[in-house]
Amino acid sequence: MTEGQADIYSKRYRKPRRIFEDSGTVNPEEAYYIPLDNVTNSKNQDIKTMVDRGRYFSIFAPRQSGKTTFLKEVCRELHEDQTYAAVILSFQKYKELDKNVFYTQIQKYLYRQLIDRLTVVECEKLPEIQSFLNTHRLTNHISFSDLFEELNRIIEYKKLVVFIDEFDGIPRKELENFLTTLRDLYQQYKDIKQKALYSVGLIGIRNITKLIVGGVSPFNIADQVELPPFSLKNIRDLYTQYTEETNQPFTESAVKKVYEETAGQPWLVNRLGTILTVNVKPETLDPIDEKDVEKAIQILLLERNDHFDNLYEKAKLYKETFVEIVFDHVEYDPDDEDHTWLEQYGLIKNENGYAVVANNIYKARYVKTFFKEVKAYETISIKEYSLPGDRLDMKRILFNFEKYISRIGVSAFYRKGKPYEKAGQFLLTAWLYQFVRGGDGELRYEVRSGLGRMDILLTYKGKKYIIETKVNRHDDLTGIIEEGIRQLSSKYLASEKTTEGYLVIYDTKTLVGAVCEPQHHQAGDKKVTSFTIGIGKAS
Repeated sequence: MTEGQADIYSKRYRKPRRIFEDSGTVNPEEAYYIPLDNVTNSKNQDIKTMVDRGRYFSIFAPRQSGKTTFLKEVCRELHEDQTYAAVILSFQKYKELDKNVFYTQIQKYLYRQLIDRLTVVECEKLPEIQSFLNTHRLTNHISFSDLFEELNRIIEYKKLVVFIDEFDGIPRKELENFLTTLRDLYQQYKDIKQKALYSVGLIGIRNITKLIVGGVSPFNIADQVELPPFSLKNIRDLYTQYTEETNQPFTESAVKKVYEETAGQPWLVNRLGTILTVNVKPETLDPIDEKDVEKAIQILLLERNDHFDNLYEKAKLYKETFVEIVFDHVEYDPDDEDHTWLEQYGLIKNENGYAVVANNIYKARYVKTFFKEVKAYETISIKEYSLPGDRLDMKRILFNFEKYISRIGVSAFYRKGKPYEKAGQFLLTAWLYQFVRGGDGELRYEVRSGLGRMDILLTYKGKKYIIETKVNRHDDLTGIIEEGIRQLSSKYLASEKTTEGYLVIYDTKTLVGAVCEPQHHQAGDKKVTSFTIGIGKAS
């Protein structure tokens, strides 16, 4: 126990004044709040610097990443300077509006916030501005442009900054006109220091600078800013606020575990904060430790909530690519449409040139969901597959998996007419999931181990079962088996300190349903059992 923890134990638990916000914008007076670090453009300029220089910019991040909370904090900072009037608009509910209603809504919220702010800063031109706004109606992009041209004429020594949140909700038919108008205003007043529309920020889940309308990018004059996730320090500071209010500490290992499992995704960090302090270890001075985090994650993975539901709908749209990224070492391709959308929704990220699932919690949640969809598990009695010494009968498990493949047919194994190894790996992992879903084991895939990556590692009651999968696309089944035996015996079995492994070969030269007896192979002190499963199509 550290000196700080000992000091905490000398105190009493106090009920918290605030909460971990997991259902909307964070109000620092009601919820724990941490400002994000390193929100910069490619020139390493922060938002305040970009605004001071009159830049237009776009901020993009997945939903529930703290965009709106961040915007409000930027406005608060800007309003410490009397020259700024910052306005936040939101297009969240505008997608289906016609043009007239769309611009009427902009007028309603823009004019109200503008007058309120100019009143606070005692703008000398306020009467003239009010008179103009009383007669100027926004009906289309031309009247929108005229608004700022006239404000540029009237306003002196004040800088108007417009942030548009949820920009993705703009009516599609008005996208080109609106962005082109902003670009033209920027170009027209770029070199003029005294201007009313001083800076513009568009915020959404898409990288707006890449939007192509009519063959060109209407907003290519903007800086690009990506909102980062919480850092380890951010999470530590957030949880420390709870500790300071209650005297209940988080251990450093707990904080690191949250960071490792969430990769700093703000909603997940806050939701786990709630589960840990309300459900797992409430109203006590006992430290929240790594085991508590593991319990909280299991509770979270079983929840029904809007965050998971929304992401699931998006993951389904690109299910094949998402599964491939889960199971394979897929190179990240910024021009691949599936990669782009999965990244914008926050489901994957670019990590050292490879596309990976954004965090371990998303991976566990959605892979389990997709397992259930393929119905690759049954209501079974574990005893039917048990051997003395708490061992699993892998021969029987894989034999019944072969019968399952015979039932579902071979269509899942082919992608664009070619055999697809990851489909077999996915279905086998889904089949094995039934042996760990009761909590007696752990199932992992694409596991780093020793000199490579194991396809599947099943741990049941402390014993490890390592499985390698391959596809025989040609007439070299013997060579495929020999390669698999070498991999298992020289790499994975040795590094995991076990002596027995399993090799599953999906054979395109054997018709689906054909029964192939398992073969036993000895490689030194290592034993490998190979199973050949036919996925050949009838001619």
